[in-house]
Amino acid sequence: MSLSIEARLKLAVEQLTEAGSESPHIDAAVLLCHVLDKPRSYLLTWPEKMLEEAQLTAFDAVMARRLTGEPVAYIVGEREFWSLPLKVAPHTLIPRPDTERLVELALDKIPAGACSVLDLGTGTGAIALAIASERRDVSVTGIDLRPEAAALATENGTNLHLGNARFLSGSWYSPLQTEARFAVIVSNPPYIDEADPHLSQGDVRFEPKSALVADDNGLADIRIISEQGRQHLQAGGWLLMEHGFEQGEAVRTILLELGYHQVTTAQDYAGLDRVTLGCWQG
Repeated sequence: MSLSIEARLKLAVEQLTEAGSESPHIDAAVLLCHVLDKPRSYLLTWPEKMLEEAQLTAFDAVMARRLTGEPVAYIVGEREFWSLPLKVAPHTLIPRPDTERLVELALDKIPAGACSVLDLGTGTGAIALAIASERRDVSVTGIDLRPEAAALATENGTNLHLGNARFLSGSWYSPLQTEARFAVIVSNPPYIDEADPHLSQGDVRFEPKSALVADDNGLADIRIISEQGRQHLQAGGWLLMEHGFEQGEAVRTILLELGYHQVTTAQDYAGLDRVTLGCWQG
């Protein structure tokens, strides 16, 4: 059966709505653009264009994956973050708009002139590459436990021609030289408790649990990053960490007990506690 772009999109939206998608129109359009290898404007310009049988078959295949709940970003292999197109894969978290708040705050704390910034748990390299794109005079290092994630981040940096970012593999600070010091350390670490019911809902069902879940009510990795960060921050350097919206007070307490100063929690675009930061006086 032959269908026009408009007709197949309408059917896709109905299918996605019935399946519980929160953004059926966007999902359908992104997936069809992916199959056709065309920009969004193409769908608007040629709604009456009839789709070929091979195109319909390919679209049915990606729709079937989405209808099982698989994230659109994994299906198309890409997600935009900070206006940067980034390759994504099932072994990395999907970059989310709220994390751009962490980038904004980090850029505000990075001093003028050449310096070094560290991104822990870098995943796709989204945070590190966003910072590197805004501050070409800054040397950015991203670290991820999974070698395949560090390799993907490296590929993203190469594709974006950002030569001031490098990526290493290892557990938190372990790949670094003992004397390595940074003006700013940022991280979007695992911070979800393993009993959190949200782990069985939405896109996170398909994302790597190692990048989501932490012991001690989701605070174990935040504590490690904070403790060891004192050995890798230069005097007056800042540590900034993303966390759950109910964890602000707990993270502030951790930083204060470890001797950080000017500890505060910033809100995301929805007005929820999202990033806690503190200054290490050295």
